[in-house]
Amino acid sequence: MIEGVGIDVVNIDRFKESLERTPGLSEKLFTDSERTKNIQSLAARFAAKEALAKALSAEHGLQWHEAEVINLENGKPEFLFRGEIAEMISGSRVHLSLSHDAGIV
Repeated sequence: MIEGVGIDVVNIDRFKESLERTPGLSEKLFTDSERTKNIQSLAARFAAKEALAKALSAEHGLQWHEAEVINLENGKPEFLFRGEIAEMISGSRVHLSLSHDAGIV
C-alpha cells in the first residue's frame, strides 16, 4: 500500500544563490558527507528531502540531517534514516529517484 507520494523540483541556479547568500544553510540542510557533493547533487538531495517531507505530511518539515541521501555502489540513490524519522519510517519502504535536466532537478 502506498502511504504517501512526494515530488519536488529545484532550479539549480536559484538554489546555488540561496546557499551563497544564506550563511550556514548548507550545514543546516546537509550532512558532512552530502556537503562533499557538487551543486547539482546538492540541489537534487534538497528536492528529495522536500519530497520526503511532503510524502510524510511533515507539518513542520524534517530534521534535515535525519534523512541523508546516499548512493549505493551501483549509483542508485537511497535514503539513510536516523533519529525520529528512522522510527517513523520503520517497516516502510521508501522509493527514491533523482533526475537532472536543463538546470532543474
